[in-house]
Amino acid sequence: MHLVIEKSEIGGSVTIPGSKSHTIRAMCIGTLAHGTSRIERPLDSLDTRAAVAAGRALGADIEIGDGAWVVHGTGGELRTPEDVVSVGNSGTTLYFCLSMAALGEGWTILTGDAQTRSRPAGPLLAALRGLGAEAFSTRGNGRAPIAVRGRLRGGNTEIECPTSQYLSSLLLSCPLADGDTDLAVPLLNERPYVEMTLAWLDRRGIRYEHDDTMERFRIPGGQRYPAFREAIAADFSSATFFLCAAAVTGGQLTLQGLDMQDTQGDKAVVGMLEQMGCEVATGPDWVRIRGGELVGIELDLNATPDALPALAATACFAKGETRLVNVPQARLKETDRLAVMREALSAMGGDVEELPDGLIVRHSPLRGAPVHGHGDHRVVMALAVAGLAADGETEIDTAESVQVTFPTFVQLMENIGARMRQGKG
Repeated sequence: MHLVIEKSEIGGSVTIPGSKSHTIRAMCIGTLAHGTSRIERPLDSLDTRAAVAAGRALGADIEIGDGAWVVHGTGGELRTPEDVVSVGNSGTTLYFCLSMAALGEGWTILTGDAQTRSRPAGPLLAALRGLGAEAFSTRGNGRAPIAVRGRLRGGNTEIECPTSQYLSSLLLSCPLADGDTDLAVPLLNERPYVEMTLAWLDRRGIRYEHDDTMERFRIPGGQRYPAFREAIAADFSSATFFLCAAAVTGGQLTLQGLDMQDTQGDKAVVGMLEQMGCEVATGPDWVRIRGGELVGIELDLNATPDALPALAATACFAKGETRLVNVPQARLKETDRLAVMREALSAMGGDVEELPDGLIVRHSPLRGAPVHGHGDHRVVMALAVAGLAADGETEIDTAESVQVTFPTFVQLMENIGARMRQGKG
C-alpha cells in the first residue's frame, strides 16, 4: 500500500492508543502467571497479536474481547508448541519468548518475518546457555529461526545488551528458574525499557536486586507470578508522531491519555520538542503542544531510539543544525534506521549526514517526493510527518507496515486535519 500526503494544517485533539511495550509485557507475564489475568485497553496491532499467538502456543488460553484481553496463565508450566512459532515483525516478542521457552522441557522453534530474522540474538542465546538452557540458531548466525529448550537452572552469566530487550527477556523469566540468577551487564542501551520491565515485576511482587548502574542483577529463582488486572497506558512512542506533526506544521494538538508519570522512555520527546521551540503544557492524562519556530539542538537518543525517525524528520525544519547522537542501536531495528532515514529525507531535499551512532540534520525545507518506507512502520510514519510540512506531494510505499504498531494512524491523522490518502502500489 502507498500513502500519499500533502502539506496540511493540523489541530484539535487526539486520543493515543495503548502502549505496545506495556501490552507485550502484560501478555508475557499473564502467560507465565498462575490464574486468570485481565489486560484492559491493550494495543491491538500486528505486534501485540504476535505476542498473543506466542502465548497460546506456549500453553496460555487467551480471550480477545473489545477493550480487554483475558489470559488464563500457565502457572509457569509451559507447553511445547505443536508447530514453529512465528512472531511476525515483533522483535520484542521474539526476544521475550526465547527466555520463556527456556522454562519448558521440550523444544520450541521461534522465527519471524524477514526483518525479524535479520535481528541479532547471539548474546541472549549465550546467556540462556550459561543459565542451563539449550539454545541455538538453526542457521548458525545468531538469528532466527532459533531452537530453545529448558530448563533454566539459574547461575552466573554476563550479557552485553545493545538492545534492552535482551535484559528484559531474562528479567521476565529468570524469577521462574530453578535457582538464583546473577547477571553481569557491561553494556546496556535503552535503560528506560528495563525500568519499565522492573516496574511490572514490582507490581507483581517479584524479588530482585541491582546496583545503581544496572551493571549487576541478582534474581532469586523459584518465584511465581500472580494473576493481575491492569489497564495499559497510552503509547508515547506512537504519540511522538503527533507531537512532531504539531512541531513541523505549527499546529496545536492536545494528546489525550498520556501520563507523564509512566515509565515509558519516549515521554522525553515532549521535553526535547520544548527545547527545540515548541510550547508545551501537561496534565494528569494529556499533553498539549503548539509548534513554533524550531531551532536545532543536540539530542542524546540512547534511551529513546524509537524516536529517531520522527525527530530526524522534524529536524529538517529546525534552524541551524540538529545532532541526534549516541543511538547506534537504531541500526538494529526493523531496518538500519540511520541509513534509511538519511536516504529518504535526502530524497526529499534534506541535508542529512550519517554518523556511526546518529545523524546530523541541517535546516532544509523539504519537498514532496516518492520515498521508500522499507516496510518499517516507524520510518513510514516519520516520513508521513515530514510530508505534512513539505511542499508538494509525498508518496510513501510499504505503508501497510503501520499495522505493526499503529493500525489507526492514518485515521487519527485525518481526524486532526492531515491530508492523507491510501492507494495501491
